[in-house]
Amino acid sequence: MSVTENIKNIHERMAAACARSGRRMEDITLVAVSKTKPVSMMQEAYETGCLDFGENKVQEIVNKKPQMPEDARFHMIGHLQTNKVGQVIDKAVLIHSVDSLHLAEKIEKEAEKREMISDILLEVNVAREESKYGMFLEDVTKNLEVISRFPHIRVKGLMTIAPNVENAEENRKFFKELYQLYVDIKSKNIDNGTMSMLSMGMTGDFEVAIEEGATLIRVGTGIFGSR
Repeated sequence: MSVTENIKNIHERMAAACARSGRRMEDITLVAVSKTKPVSMMQEAYETGCLDFGENKVQEIVNKKPQMPEDARFHMIGHLQTNKVGQVIDKAVLIHSVDSLHLAEKIEKEAEKREMISDILLEVNVAREESKYGMFLEDVTKNLEVISRFPHIRVKGLMTIAPNVENAEENRKFFKELYQLYVDIKSKNIDNGTMSMLSMGMTGDFEVAIEEGATLIRVGTGIFGSR
């Protein structure tokens, strides 16, 4: 199947998940995860109306952004090393993977240098997997209270990478837990009211994630084929 046909299929599955959960399709952003994929495939996705692209490595954003149309939006979704923040901060529309206070401090410093505001999500390791980055659920609120005082950062929401499972239903509990935390934080107004994004769900489990409240889904293999 071509990239165009794959995106059409993903859209149909998104629409069905929205119908099941009483949600609106326009409230969910499809981020096409283009890591390791050539710009030609990204351009095909762009032609279908896909404007949001997710990359795991800073260097790929740096290389690909100038080759894509100006309104294409790049999301940094992979682990971000502090020494790479300066290269990506003015190129990524959203950094999904802020997994520590230390990284947030570095983003604040770099954003201040450029006199800009950086939009970020806090990465939460809901399933407490040793192989994954991210804050534990119980640490998010206290970290957010500190980060929300940084003048050059806007915390737009939360992100998680759920376990790699055969049956997507196994991840429902993790999506539910993140959604609950998201709602709790919104009710406390810690973040000055910008908490509006929940990035969760990938090719294997995005329908469950939509049913549990995702506003951004990150689909790579489902669009571009296996890596």
